[in-house]
Amino acid sequence: MNILKASTSLVSVKWLNTNLNTENLIILDATINKQIENNSERIPKARFFDIKQKFSDTNARFPSTLPSMEQFKTEARALGINNDSFIVVYDDKGIYSSARAWWLLKTFGFKNVAVLDGGLPEWKEQNFPIETYKKEPIEKGNFKASFLPELMTDFKGVNQFSKDTKTLILDARSEARFNCLVDEPRQGLRRGTIPNSKNLPYTELFNGNILKSKEELLKIFDNLVEETTRMVFSCGSGITACILALAATQCGYENLVVYDGSWTEYGTLT
Repeated sequence: MNILKASTSLVSVKWLNTNLNTENLIILDATINKQIENNSERIPKARFFDIKQKFSDTNARFPSTLPSMEQFKTEARALGINNDSFIVVYDDKGIYSSARAWWLLKTFGFKNVAVLDGGLPEWKEQNFPIETYKKEPIEKGNFKASFLPELMTDFKGVNQFSKDTKTLILDARSEARFNCLVDEPRQGLRRGTIPNSKNLPYTELFNGNILKSKEELLKIFDNLVEETTRMVFSCGSGITACILALAATQCGYENLVVYDGSWTEYGTLT
């Protein structure tokens, strides 16, 4: 039996097409705010990873908040995820909310996961097969969650990190938002930045739909990292911060943390 194991956090659409029928492969569509209907398109066999309704704490004050370990385990099992599964996650923008799904899986102890480089746009660009969603039974998985708190931080934690000279906080928002030149898209949320943070707009990490090469990414990070021993990633609400975490992982950096509430939380509480 051919079993896939993750050797990288990123796989190409060509690789996925070649391995579509591998027994332990599970493909997750993590497109955010997607309404699944019978005519919604997907990569063959994909299952919908509903970040907003299934894999967030919907009772929390801030959007896309980390769910409980029990909730995550229950919803992951409902998608048929087993401890020995190999997961490829994608979205319809290229690499956007798929990075959040990837980081969530890692945060709850699932290591055998990769993001599809270029996502659905790149898959379609290469003329690989597309099908439509349909109701189909999914055998319940046996995934056992194990929460890794060091991968996520909260308001209290990021305040401590902002005072640590060995910690670099990188903000994935646009330059205009970071520099308080435009209003935040969330109504009522003030402009601003986390103290001692630097700006790295997530859009700078791509060549088209594809993440830049390791060499290109290292040039970007090396200009920011200096004597850093830890990187903390923030954005508007904890989604695009995970794109920075993905790029940093591709570069081989370690001791990476995502600020779950990001500026929506920080700007509200300060």
